[in-house]
Amino acid sequence: MTDATTDAGHGAAAPPEPLVRVTHERGIATLTLDSPHNRNALSARLVAELRTALAEAAASGAIRAVLLCHTGTTFCAGADLTEATATDAPTAAPLGLAGLLRTLVELPKPVVARVTGHVRAGGLGLLGACDISVAGPDATFAFTEARLGLAPAVISLPLLSRLDARAAGRYYLTGEKFGAAEAARIGLVTLAADDADAGLAPVLDGLRKGSPQGLAESKKLVTAEVLRAFDRDTDALAETSARLFGSAEAREGMTAFLERRAPVWAP
Repeated sequence: MTDATTDAGHGAAAPPEPLVRVTHERGIATLTLDSPHNRNALSARLVAELRTALAEAAASGAIRAVLLCHTGTTFCAGADLTEATATDAPTAAPLGLAGLLRTLVELPKPVVARVTGHVRAGGLGLLGACDISVAGPDATFAFTEARLGLAPAVISLPLLSRLDARAAGRYYLTGEKFGAAEAARIGLVTLAADDADAGLAPVLDGLRKGSPQGLAESKKLVTAEVLRAFDRDTDALAETSARLFGSAEAREGMTAFLERRAPVWAP
């Protein structure tokens, strides 16, 4: 039998700080990515916490919409490369990411993103899965996968049906960085605003006025094509992602990135 006095004397381990912080205000559940040590990268723990928070928001009759925000200067850096280079289960992370993205798309309540920092690689998949997104003037975006020996495979599930095809061809291949105005032009975000909160205000006010049924059924109409891509392509794209992450070329690319050096193929 455990001695409570002994436990108190040694002190119980404090629970870890959450990577996704949840607040509520006037019918909006705000989920804030707060993992500064890896620039809000999509670690297994962050993905799990985000899915839990989304499920709780979906189950609450008081919530009309979800607002996805971030701390720091990075909305999301994409995959957690430290985990990716150490994993023994190559398909777990791609399928986990696909599951998170599908959760966002299928959620019966609108999901809105507020972006005031950098978004890279897998983080762009989060934006693609959101229904509405507003980017501030300091937001920057880049599909950096090809520079690491990878490809934006799983995140294509919500993105390709929403992006301008020519722009996707350019930015998938070159990894160029672009700003909020270009992100809005190509369909990556809904609105580029000089002030993200000012841009969000009429959006959130409109969502607060929607009925639960009206919002859910309206969302089904605009996400139907995206969900068809999930039904059709999830397994194949997860396998592609796992194969690439497990390759020697990608290992060199990810290691070079973590070591802040150029990969062997760079000129």
